[in-house]
Amino acid sequence: MADSHEIRSHLIRMHVEPARSRGAYTVTIRAGDVVNELASGTAIPAVCGVLGSDVFEREARLQRLAIDGPVPGAGTLFVYKLRP
Repeated sequence: MADSHEIRSHLIRMHVEPARSRGAYTVTIRAGDVVNELASGTAIPAVCGVLGSDVFEREARLQRLAIDGPVPGAGTLFVYKLRP
């Protein structure tokens, strides 16, 4: 099971940085997709906890715009604005 640091690192490497490279203004991350990508028994609540954390927003230079869906939930979407 991945810890918070591993989840944050994965999110930045696999979701945030590719969005920045594409020149995107926002990035949307689905909690269930992250659990599937980690494939290590990581639970939905752990992923949602990281996605909803101020620590993740600071480290990834993001601003949360919206959360769509029940938290925690596999289908929950977290939408962020990419900061410079």
